[in-house]
Amino acid sequence: MKNRLAIGVVLLGMAMAGQSAVVGQSKGPVTLALTGDSIIMQRLSPFVEPEFTGLMNLVRGADAAFTNLETLFHDYEAPPSHESGGTWMRTDPPILKELVWAGFDLVSRANNHAGDFGPQGAQITSKYVREAGLVEAGVGNSLREAREAKFLETPRARIALVSAASTFTPSSAAGNTRGDMPPRPGLSPLRFTTTYIVTPERLADLKRVSAELSGQAAPAGDTLNFGGRRYVSGPVAGQRTEPNKQDMEEIARVVRSAATLSDIVIVSLHCHEGGANRSVPADFIPIFARAVIDAGASVFVGHGPHVLRGVEIYKGKPILYSLSNFIFQNETLLRMPADSYEQYALGAGAETADYLDARYDKDRRSFPADREYWDSVLATTKWEGGKFVELQLHPITLGYQTSRADRGRPKLAAGADAARILDVMTTRSKAFGTSVVVKNGIGIVTPAP
Repeated sequence: MKNRLAIGVVLLGMAMAGQSAVVGQSKGPVTLALTGDSIIMQRLSPFVEPEFTGLMNLVRGADAAFTNLETLFHDYEAPPSHESGGTWMRTDPPILKELVWAGFDLVSRANNHAGDFGPQGAQITSKYVREAGLVEAGVGNSLREAREAKFLETPRARIALVSAASTFTPSSAAGNTRGDMPPRPGLSPLRFTTTYIVTPERLADLKRVSAELSGQAAPAGDTLNFGGRRYVSGPVAGQRTEPNKQDMEEIARVVRSAATLSDIVIVSLHCHEGGANRSVPADFIPIFARAVIDAGASVFVGHGPHVLRGVEIYKGKPILYSLSNFIFQNETLLRMPADSYEQYALGAGAETADYLDARYDKDRRSFPADREYWDSVLATTKWEGGKFVELQLHPITLGYQTSRADRGRPKLAAGADAARILDVMTTRSKAFGTSVVVKNGIGIVTPAP
């Protein structure tokens, strides 16, 4: 017994000596690989082009890698919802292993496709995601659960992920319970309000129409609620949006808590909404992004519009307003519900290719016809001593005007493609006061001194 006790004392002393040797020492720099939307339908691992494998090595080389998982994984156990996020997205469950093979660790699930197959489809997807070893955030069996931060342990840092969506089908938003019935499963929503600005003359016209339809006198003042919209008088026509105060406060509270429990906090927002054009975020998005940085977030990652938006450095932290697409295989779905075919008057004998030809006019409109949807970046960020020190933007292409079987799989861009993509990021970031310096085909952003 004494010998055992002596051995135990020696081992304890060795352990304490080892601990004292590392206390206060830095774990070294921390790097994150951040991407936009991943609509993955096909395997990645068979491909060996240098432009593809080089990109995968960048993802794997980071301490942690994030993507927005914008498809569901199940074997059709769940029926399609009455409405979808545009397409009823579903992928074979084994394909999740391909994301792990690519090097991803963290996925956001709050997006407009989260409810494509109802609560059951979302819950089955969560089961497969967790079994694959991926950390997911943004969905849950209640609103409180969907709001939660989720955590990833790495040798150099504990990383938190908080995920929400401003673009979603109404039935896919999660809800809480008062104890008298079960909570509603779904996603973490960020709602917003829109105010439409019209000239005084147009407001007077709207008031007359409102009075004629309602049979009541037109309201006085320079505002009007009509047809489910709020109009105000202004010198120039336009619109402004504001985030829902309750949603923003709830998410910020989660971020503040996560910041005390981790080294780095990622806040992800799926947001299609634009301002003057699709490359400019709607007004409420910068308000929300800056609010979560104020609450303790290390980086804000936007995605959803399927195009690139600019970068802002706010209080020394990066805000990436949209990283566009990373994997965009939305044309190789195995099956689609009858609703998809009916909207294009396609009969019972129609196949997937017929639907795609009708939807995209044989690649002459929408996604296949617009190069911008097929240009993107991989963002890698670096922190030292808890401080953000550098952002790198690696330009990638997803196969514009290649075949449906090939396009949507990302590869590192070079030459004119890389120059075009980096020029877009330089121009769009300049609007936020951010300078992108291009070196050796990579866009580099550093915080101001």
